[in-house]
Parts: sequence; C-alpha cells; structure tokens
Amino acid sequence: MEVEGQKAMSNVLCLLTDPEGNPLGSALYLPQNTGPVQLLEVVNKLLSNEEKLPYSFYISDQELLVQLGTYLEKNKVSVEKVLQIVYQPQAIFRIRPVNRCSATIAGHTEAVLSVAFSPDGQQLASGSGDTTVRLWDLSTQTPLYTCTGHNNWVLAIAWSPDGKHLVSGSKTGEIMTWDPQTGKPSGNPFKGHKKWITGVSWEPVHLRSPCRRFVSSSKDGDARIWDVSLRKCVICLSGHTLAVTCVKWGGDGMIYTGSQDCTIKVWETTQGKLVRELKGHGHWVNSLALSTEYVLRTGAFDHARKCYSTPEEMKMAALERYNKMKGNAPERLVSGSDDFTMFLWEPAISKHPKARLTGHQQLVNHVYFSPDGHWIASASFDKSVKLWNGTTGVFVAAFRGHVGPVYQISWSADSRLLLSGSKDSTLKVWDIRTRKLKQDLPGHADEVFAVDWSPDGEKVASGGKDRVLKLWMN
Repeated sequence: MEVEGQKAMSNVLCLLTDPEGNPLGSALYLPQNTGPVQLLEVVNKLLSNEEKLPYSFYISDQELLVQLGTYLEKNKVSVEKVLQIVYQPQAIFRIRPVNRCSATIAGHTEAVLSVAFSPDGQQLASGSGDTTVRLWDLSTQTPLYTCTGHNNWVLAIAWSPDGKHLVSGSKTGEIMTWDPQTGKPSGNPFKGHKKWITGVSWEPVHLRSPCRRFVSSSKDGDARIWDVSLRKCVICLSGHTLAVTCVKWGGDGMIYTGSQDCTIKVWETTQGKLVRELKGHGHWVNSLALSTEYVLRTGAFDHARKCYSTPEEMKMAALERYNKMKGNAPERLVSGSDDFTMFLWEPAISKHPKARLTGHQQLVNHVYFSPDGHWIASASFDKSVKLWNGTTGVFVAAFRGHVGPVYQISWSADSRLLLSGSKDSTLKVWDIRTRKLKQDLPGHADEVFAVDWSPDGEKVASGGKDRVLKLWMN
C-alpha cells in the first residue's frame, strides 16, 4: 500500500490528447522528471510513427518547456487531477525571423493596397491605387511587369493555388485575370459586379486541377463564381442584404461569405445554393479565415519545392497535404467584426458558434489562422494583436507595441512567428513561444496597408501609403 502511495507521489497521471481533445490511449503515469524530450518518445511510440516526427506539448495553452515536476510546482497544479497534455505536430523546417529591409522598390505612383506571394513563394504581386497590378522579380528585387487594364484602384489580388493565374479586382467592380509569366491579361475583363470588389478566393487545387474557378465578393451585396476557361460568371450567390466584405472558398468545396448585414452565409458550389447561415455578430463582419488556409493557398507546393508534371499529380499531392493538415477534425472558420468580437465556427457541423472571442476594445480588422491551425491571430484598431487557441477559441496572449491601428497580419510557414503591419508605419514580428516582440521593422514613411509572408518562409513583403514596396529578409 505504501509503495502505491509513493508511486502516486512521484509520478503524474497524464492524458495525452491531440489539439481536438481526442485522447491518445488511456491516461498513464509519467515520472515528474519527464520533459518534452521524453514526451516526444512516448507520442511517437503510441502513434507508431515509423520515422520520428517533431511535436510540441501544451498544458492549458502554455508550451511545456520544462520537466513536469517543475511545471506543477511553478504553476501550483494539483497532482490529484489528471493532467491533460496536448501534443501538436510541428513544422519540420524552421523559419528564421526577418530582420532587415533588403529592398525598397519604387514603381507604384499611388498607395500599395495589397501584396501577395505566389503559392510557391517565388513570385510577388501587388495592387495599387494607381490602377495597376505589378509583378516583381524576387531574385533581382526589381519590377518585372506592370499590368495595366484597370481604370480604378486595385483593391484585391489573389493567386490561383497552382500558380498559373493571378486575379485582381478594382473599385469599379471589374475583375481581370493575368498570366504571371508574361504580365499580360488573359482575356477581357470580367464584368458583372456593380460596386467595388472586396475579396477574391480560388477553388482549392485538390478539388479541381488545373485551377479554373474563383469567387469574388463585392460591395454590391453579391458574390460571383467565375470560370477563367469559359471567361464568364457561372454562378451568382445573392442573398445578403448589404455589402459582402469577405469571401473564402473552403477545402470541402463550400464558399463562405461575410457581410455588413452581420451574417456569414455558407454556399455549395455546384448550383450556388445557400446551405447555412451563421448568425451571432452584432455589427459588420470584416474578415474570415479558415483553419486550412495555408494548405489551400499553397496547394501542392511545400518547402521541398517538388515540381509536378501533370495537373492530376498536383491535385493528388495537394489532396494529401490537405487531408494531413485537416486530420479527422472539421474545417474551422473564424470571423472578425466591427462589434469588437470574433466567433469560431465549425460550419460543417453546426450553425451555432463553437466559441465567442472577446477582449478587443475596437473593431477587429483582420483574422488569420496559423498554418498548422493551432492558433488564431487577430488584428484590431485598438492597436493590439491578440492570440487565441485555434481549436477552442480560448484567449492566449495580447501583443502590444503598435501605436496605431493594426491593419493586417501574416504568419511564418512554421507557425512560430507572426507579422503585423500598422497605421503607425511599422511592421512587427512576434514570437509565439515567448509571446514577445521579436523584431521591430521601421522603414515605411507612412501607413502600412498590406503585408505578406512568403509561403516558403524566406521573405516578407509590405506596402502602404508611401507607394513603395519593401522586401524584408533575415
């Protein structure tokens, strides 16, 4: 009996679970001197991984970096209860933080409103108030093509996940598609929207390859699905009573639209039928993000830079990446609003939110899931960036340092660093593990409207009111 008592004292009863809370076997006693290294052995063994995979471990959203005994003592946790330890797969590669401006490229004659790297991270596009889209040569860090054809501000740009097309939408509601290899339009403009374009999102390449369809959202209250091969609108998604502010094409084939009418609508994409309506916000919905966004954006491209000989091969590789990232859990959606709050949804399962995320003191301008889906970051006009648990929606940390509204955020490919761009003319890089500022990047002469971290993790691009495009590297 005494031996049993000693055993209970020196060992901790732990339950290992995945981020969704599914247990990995039953609870087991672990010695107090167990740390991340030993847990790694245990998890790889229990999962029967042939080759060892890297994991990080979390206890109530705090990464475990010490031995269990030290953790329990420091956080005054009772050993009477079962300790839940969440294991989270880690990116095998590591991204180094960007710390210097490697190029300031002039060219645009008005504010840069959007920047986006291609899915493989090898090309960069920007849209501007000067009515042009520009493509930049990243090896020489100079302008490559100026794409002309719009007659008003270019508000939104989006690369197809196979890298073959670039789409841009303007303030007049006109949409153009470009060939990134030549910088030339791939045909006449798409016309149909009556007011300006607020967002563009492509059909994932694991659902159809080569990429053909994309969806656009507009201030006119509609979203439209276009086909680049047929050169026309194939489905009009109408039902919102006010402007559609954002749109995402999900990995399961559903389209999500957020609107000033406070609702989010879920549409199927064969006939454009409304499947579900997500209600809860008390004001405009500004931003939507998907837990699978990184793999949807990058399709078949990963850090190994493999080339694919056929569209079918690319589709299979993209599907494998998507399924691996998603696991057994449903795709999650987060919405940010003018009502200062966010909601976390699992639209495939329920029309009711999984969690309400409160804490911002001003409108939430941008929300973004980390590439591994473990975190949600939110940018607000209250000058802060906040970090939340991507599965439960529980608040984790606030990053303070900006002295103006934060407009846009972007993640490093390994989910370890977060970038923010602000009205205060700076970019900041935040370290997710230490929850501290990693790098302050001043250099812009005015407000920073757009930031993007390349999917290969090597570069950051930013643009804003000062009309220049800046490239940042380490």
